[in-house]
Amino acid sequence: MSSPSPSAAETPAERYPFRDSALPLDKRVDDLLSRLSPDERLSMLHQYAPAVPRLGIGAFRTGAEALHGVSWLGVATAFPQAVGLGASWDEELVRAVAEATSIELRAFHHHRSPAIAPDRGPNSLQAWAPVLNLLRDPRWGRNEEGYSEDPVHTARLGEAFCRGLAGDDPTYLRAAPVLKHFLAYNNEDDRCTSSSGLRPRVLHEYDLAAFRPAVASGAATGVMAAYNLVNGRPCHVSPLLETELRRWAEPTGRELFVVSDAEAPSNLVDPELYFDDHAEGHAAALKAGIDSFTDHGEDSETVIGRLRDARERGLIDQEDIDLAVRRQFELRFRMGEFDPELDPYAQIGAEVVDSAPHRALARRAAAESTVLLKNSGLLPLTDPTKKIAVIGPHGDALFEDWYSGTLPYAVTVADGLRARLAPAGGELTVHEGIDRVLLRAASTGEPLNGTAFDLGDWGLGVLTLRAVDNGLFLSVKEDGSLLADQAVIKSWDVHETFRLVEAEGGGGAEGGTVLLQSVLTGRYAAAGTLAVTAEDAADAERFTRELLRDGRAEAVAAAAAADLAVVVLGNHPLIHGRETVDRRGLALPPAQEDLLKAVAAVRPDTALIVMSSYPYAVDWADEHLPAVLWSSHGGQETGHALADVLFGDADPAGRLPQTWYRGDDELPHPLDYDIIQAGWTYQYHEAAPRYPFGHGLSYGTFAYGELEVEESVLGQDGTVRAALTVSNTGTRGGTEVVQLYVRPLEARYQAPRRRLADFRKITLAPGQSRRLVFDLPAAAHLAHWDVATGAFTVDPGRYQLLAAASAEDVRATAELTVEGAAPAPRTVLGRRTAAADFDAHRGIALVDATRESGDAVTPAGQDAELLFCAVELTGAAEVSAEVALEGPDAAELEFSVDGKVLAVLAVPSTGSRYAWEGVAAALSGAPEGVHDLRVVLRGPVRLAAFTVA
Repeated sequence: MSSPSPSAAETPAERYPFRDSALPLDKRVDDLLSRLSPDERLSMLHQYAPAVPRLGIGAFRTGAEALHGVSWLGVATAFPQAVGLGASWDEELVRAVAEATSIELRAFHHHRSPAIAPDRGPNSLQAWAPVLNLLRDPRWGRNEEGYSEDPVHTARLGEAFCRGLAGDDPTYLRAAPVLKHFLAYNNEDDRCTSSSGLRPRVLHEYDLAAFRPAVASGAATGVMAAYNLVNGRPCHVSPLLETELRRWAEPTGRELFVVSDAEAPSNLVDPELYFDDHAEGHAAALKAGIDSFTDHGEDSETVIGRLRDARERGLIDQEDIDLAVRRQFELRFRMGEFDPELDPYAQIGAEVVDSAPHRALARRAAAESTVLLKNSGLLPLTDPTKKIAVIGPHGDALFEDWYSGTLPYAVTVADGLRARLAPAGGELTVHEGIDRVLLRAASTGEPLNGTAFDLGDWGLGVLTLRAVDNGLFLSVKEDGSLLADQAVIKSWDVHETFRLVEAEGGGGAEGGTVLLQSVLTGRYAAAGTLAVTAEDAADAERFTRELLRDGRAEAVAAAAAADLAVVVLGNHPLIHGRETVDRRGLALPPAQEDLLKAVAAVRPDTALIVMSSYPYAVDWADEHLPAVLWSSHGGQETGHALADVLFGDADPAGRLPQTWYRGDDELPHPLDYDIIQAGWTYQYHEAAPRYPFGHGLSYGTFAYGELEVEESVLGQDGTVRAALTVSNTGTRGGTEVVQLYVRPLEARYQAPRRRLADFRKITLAPGQSRRLVFDLPAAAHLAHWDVATGAFTVDPGRYQLLAAASAEDVRATAELTVEGAAPAPRTVLGRRTAAADFDAHRGIALVDATRESGDAVTPAGQDAELLFCAVELTGAAEVSAEVALEGPDAAELEFSVDGKVLAVLAVPSTGSRYAWEGVAAALSGAPEGVHDLRVVLRGPVRLAAFTVA
């Protein structure tokens, strides 16, 4: 497009056509873009897009965090963590939470100055939420940010959250939802260099399935690319941005605005080493579909300079730049920036933040996301005159996670129960169950910081020290000095965690000596100065540890004197599992588990509340306690909500959004993303879980009637209508989540044990029944990705529908038959077969065929195997393969059928992993007919495809 523009003197900015709200959106964007110079357009590609005063265009910034309430901008209503909202299984509730969040975001946009770079545009209305990454591995550090391990469940709640953010106006957005993080991002350790290996079936049936509905429906306005690599290629240069995401969005008539994650464009060079320099890396990201570069913070010039260099070197052209800028301005028009007088959300006032309706919604959301895991009759509580002991580090504390807003207030479990008991004269005692110690320095004889400390034990030797004299956490400052001055632990680098390391020859028990070590820096408090500067234990101060209060003994005494104990345990969201750090296992911290056992030994009527960002292995509790509940970190109203549930004022309406595995269940490797072969999630995991996906109890009792299908025979493009009646047969009202699963009974592929197709959340009064009807298109719910044809297909055969209260609690079934032509054998003769389109494998790594597109397979170790099932070999005489071999090491390919070797192809060095050559050999004694073809890769060969002739 031509740049140049009439001057403001010739045409006042307000009279430009792009200011005319009557024009179609694309014409307005065309006009605005035509008035920007090439350099002005280029400058728009950074997160902080500058103002253009001559056109009356203000500065703009991308991104506001809004995962479960407005975050990082100040006090705002705090709702349950996303995994808690996932546990609600309630699209209407999730949409309402998103609506409240976007209303508050509007208030921040219009009425609050940004805390960072206040001169670089107002707080953004582009909401970086929801997170649609699937919770494949419960050890993921960011587990709290996702909704579920299941793509259907995640997609439905994600779309609901998007619609709540965006609002209902056909022209203007209340906020612009951006889906995070595309794609297959479920590990923190080495997240910027690790590659998620996605075979085609996993890609299409699992990871893409979570994102597709929100994009295809137009509910999402953008996507954020993920830090990780997929099949050896960084997500920020993934062809899937165009071939999948933007293809899905095309029918909506809207462009997706794709943003980078923070610093990820720079990561393409260091640490990923994928490109030689930043101009090359930034250019590749722009051409792949990244529209806005979140990199170098507020420093726009570094990023724009790299892109300018790329333009001068011919790596990008003006069309690449214009396309990205066009997408940005389309979004800005839709957010009302250029039509404030028409924007229906422009008048939202500051008073909406933490308003009474939002507080009530926070309480409802926390209650409806609470999951009753076990109940042997202890709950609901009926007598508010009794004495209750609230015990545990979470009993009288709420914690913020990294993406929480600043809590306006905090209602703890103790607060909620106290408020519930007080009117009836009930009594409440509160005990954390943690030790109080004095750490006396050997060099001076003085206590550390002149006070005693309460020791929070978070497992793996990690402690927090809360000063008794002021109630604040001990923190390491930049100069190594120690100061108890932190009311909340919430920073990117956590300065408030320590270890008490047994001094050599000193013993760490009471009366022994210990060293104080910072977890963050690894340094010790130095002898004499007590500053955390000592690199070596030999230079560290020795402290005598004096026990002033035995927390466990005090808690046990309180439990023994009470009628009931409520023990509240769990994680701190900024310690161990968190962004950049994955968990090592599923066990509760040993100190918490020991506290629970000690309390239950003296007070059998003990209810455990696990308040956490992720599942724990609570085997002992399930086997020995009468009641176990789970809540995510539920926000400001957590205590009121849990008191409502404990006393039956609210039904425990939550259901688990992910599997809770047993402690002795050996989970697959965290980087094994092949859910099919590794056995991840309820779909493929064979061992019995402690609590299955979808599990949760109600105070009501529900009976499921017969599952009926209108037509038990349908075509491959047909729709099955299933119906059943659910009745509350108990004496209390209750909420049930009716889950409908499907499974093939005669699969020719490794099929899921069962797969969620639909669900309904219903609330029934005692004696009430409801008829539920489910319409299931076969193409959406019975299909699998056929690697032989590269498309979704519905195989003919028998299928089972399962109505269930959880993935393992099946209440009714029905069978149906799909009619159609039987699948043909796989055609390989005269046809290129991609190596990645295997049916099964051993020992492989999926890698990039080129930097731009394509997948290949290579051994993860010395050798690997690929299996291609039901291959038609009639007439096969020769096989050729596309191979690459970077080094001089020997490598070969072996093709065999039924144990008989048909050909061995020696692979020469091609000089580069991206230099592809063809090798070929005759097939010796290839059998006629249909057989399974096995390909063995030996040595560091990369195989892109093979062709049989």
